[in-house]
Amino acid sequence: MTTTTTAQDPTACVDVPLELPSGRRAGAGTAGLGAVDLSRSSELLARMRVGEVGSVHSWELVTAVDGPGTRLTVFMAGCPLRCLYCHNPDTWKMRDGKAVEYDALMARIARYRGVFSATGGGLTISGGEPLQQPAFVGRVLAGAKALGIHTTIDTSGSLGASCTDSMLDNIDLVLLDVKSGDPETYRKVTGRALQPTLDFGRRLSDRGIETWIRFVLVPGLTDDVDNVAKVADYAASLSSVTRVEVLPFHQMGTDKWDSLGIRYELAETEPPSPELVERVRSQFRDRGLTVY
Repeated sequence: MTTTTTAQDPTACVDVPLELPSGRRAGAGTAGLGAVDLSRSSELLARMRVGEVGSVHSWELVTAVDGPGTRLTVFMAGCPLRCLYCHNPDTWKMRDGKAVEYDALMARIARYRGVFSATGGGLTISGGEPLQQPAFVGRVLAGAKALGIHTTIDTSGSLGASCTDSMLDNIDLVLLDVKSGDPETYRKVTGRALQPTLDFGRRLSDRGIETWIRFVLVPGLTDDVDNVAKVADYAASLSSVTRVEVLPFHQMGTDKWDSLGIRYELAETEPPSPELVERVRSQFRDRGLTVY
């Protein structure tokens, strides 16, 4: 079945029931979130559109990965991009998540307030692409802020137009994945256009929302000197960028592609050498950026 989604109706690509196929690796899973069993698709879609229910792939408690301190990271299901190096292709389709109610997720988040306070951590909403479910994600962000919890979204920015100003009011940090500075390379990597990401980043800068730029370094794909230079120039143009993370390509998600029966085009690609990683990081440092 082929489905599409739009900013006006991000739930349009959902099939129900939201069940993980047998044998699918589900990461940390949705244990403890009280996944909902709704037999009627119309009821599920109606509740998703108002943010009462979201399609969640998994959640986990992590440190120093998805923002400062110890984070409860919620991985939403559904993403419009098809990145060649994606290590979570099992999050691409909303129908492959679990239907989780807002109250159940907020109860889980609230349990870790002490941990967040002690470590300077908080909530990170990742994916998939969190902005594919703006009603649910927006409500969770507001709920977390009401509890005094630091909030982060991990996004490609490709659906930035779906992020309302009220959502931005409840976001402390954005991990913005800028996959390429060259539009043609970006389309090759993701299957989509670069411009929405650039526009979203500038919007974050205008609002003064702290931003960490993430760039995945793939030999033979994103490592071109001019391509990196364009990402670095863009990052340096945003006043709210406080760090850049250069993430070396790896093969750790290959088994997921195999299990899903999807051809993995980068199977023969080697991780970048230390020398290449340093060259790319230097390109960002040369623009006065803090690089990791």
